[in-house]
Amino acid sequence: MTAWRERALWAVALGGLLLLIVVSLGLGRYRVPLGDLVGVLVGHDGGMPEGRRALLHSIVLGTRLPRIAGAVVVGGALSVSGAGFQAVFRNPLVSPGLLGVLAGAGFGAALGIVAGASPMGMHLLSFAGGAVAVAVAVGVARLFDAVSMLMLVFSGLVSTALFTALLSLLKYVADPDRQLPDIVFWLLGSLTQVTGADLGMMAAPVAIGIVALTLCGRMLDALAMGDDEARTLGVPVGVLRYGVIAVATVLSAVTVSVAGMIGWIGLIVPHVARLLAGPCNARVLPLSACLGGAFLLVCDDLARCVSVEEIPVGLIADLLGVVVFLGVLRLIRRGWVE
Repeated sequence: MTAWRERALWAVALGGLLLLIVVSLGLGRYRVPLGDLVGVLVGHDGGMPEGRRALLHSIVLGTRLPRIAGAVVVGGALSVSGAGFQAVFRNPLVSPGLLGVLAGAGFGAALGIVAGASPMGMHLLSFAGGAVAVAVAVGVARLFDAVSMLMLVFSGLVSTALFTALLSLLKYVADPDRQLPDIVFWLLGSLTQVTGADLGMMAAPVAIGIVALTLCGRMLDALAMGDDEARTLGVPVGVLRYGVIAVATVLSAVTVSVAGMIGWIGLIVPHVARLLAGPCNARVLPLSACLGGAFLLVCDDLARCVSVEEIPVGLIADLLGVVVFLGVLRLIRRGWVE
């Protein structure tokens, strides 16, 4: 990719994301005109009646802005996590849930709901559940074969099955009137409860994780040629592999603990990024963050606007993800044929 084309790609991606954020701030049951929206954002709203000014500040800055920022952060983190897993496993069909982080996080959140934990306690239990699930997968793989990627995949299936069964057990024993509906709603994925405190909790680990994985992009490119070739080039294969798995797990667990189970993003978006930017992971990883944030933001806009009752964003992401994935497969297949 030439330098001017790369700059143009980034200009379009970042500009499109910023435009989408502004448009999303005006969407919802209460539509905000563009002029009023700009006035609220830049602080030139002194000419509005006090009641309307307070209402717009509450809607735009108090409710929609944290939710929109949460969509961008969660979507970007899941996309980068998926791109990292695909690079490490050298498999384009890998997603962040491969090693059980989604099942583990779901079990942790359900445990918090059944135990009556506070919102922060539920976030911590969800994060811990995802981390423990991946630790179980890695531990099982090292128990049988410390170097086989195939064994790591099999151990991920074992961990996913284990924590899915534990989650089903919690759903069985949960109170059907108070606790079970909360568990089901959380598993569907939603951004309605994202607050400024949640953003503060996510911001640092997500930013550090995205930067760390991007800095590993060149080494991941070397790893794509095979373990032996990467070692010849001086890449610490074992440290890189498990380091990327650890960082990608943190990205997934943090976001899932806040927004619930949202699928497809970590699988689809890296493919779109590679179609646009080529195979270089140093470009694919940050572009995945930008595209993933935009994709989840579009899903959240649809969840808020297509029905009188808000639809869980996880359902919209699944439905839209299927359509996008079919389009990506068509483009990839065309490349195979050519």
